[in-house]
This record gives sequence, C-alpha cells and structure tokens, in this order.
Amino acid sequence: MMKFEFNSSEPIYRQVAEQIEDAVASGGFEEGQQIPSTTEISKEFHINPATVLKGMNIVVAKNLIEKRRGLGMFVQQGARQRILEEKRNSFFEEFVVNLVREARNLDISEDELLELVKRGYKR
Repeated sequence: MMKFEFNSSEPIYRQVAEQIEDAVASGGFEEGQQIPSTTEISKEFHINPATVLKGMNIVVAKNLIEKRRGLGMFVQQGARQRILEEKRNSFFEEFVVNLVREARNLDISEDELLELVKRGYKR
C-alpha cells in the first residue's frame, strides 16, 4: 500500500520511486508482476501524472521495472535482490561506519561492540 507525505521535504516523485522499490523489496510487487500504471497511481493518490511518471522513470533507470509497450510496467527479474544489495550497502555506509567510529571514540573494543549488537538482537 502506497502512502505519500505531501508535507515532507522529500519530493513526491522521489517518494513514488521509493514506494515502488520498497514494495518490490518487501514482496508486495513480485518479479514479473505488473505494477499499477501512472494513471492509476495519480488518480488514487491525487498526484499529477507527470510527477508519478518522473518517479517511475527513476525505477526504470535502475533496471528494476520495465515498460512493455501497450501492456504497462512490470517488475524485472532480479529486482528484489538488486534493491536489497543497494539497501545493505547504504546501511553499511550510513549506519555501520558511523557506529564503528562512535564505538572507537568511546573506547569500545570490537568484541564489546559485537556483544552490544548481539544484546540488541535479543531485545
């Protein structure tokens, strides 16, 4: 289910792209499945069709969905794995690197940090 934050500083077209990617990553849209059209999304959420198309084009450019002339947009094979890899890389760069840096600043050893992470998983 798509949900848009119209008061967010993030542009709507980027939210469209992220919503589609998130739906593919979570299995909401399966590989080979047709996704809602630009017109369907724009009507359902009262978004300008050009804005929806701009967001969809981002996902097309990443080779996650493909346009099939006269048929619509479909999730490409391997799209879920590519999205998960991208998200894992982003997680590493945005969170893990900073976590390790902060742990070093606090004189937390690697072993202590691993124990803290394990403790976090148990919660």
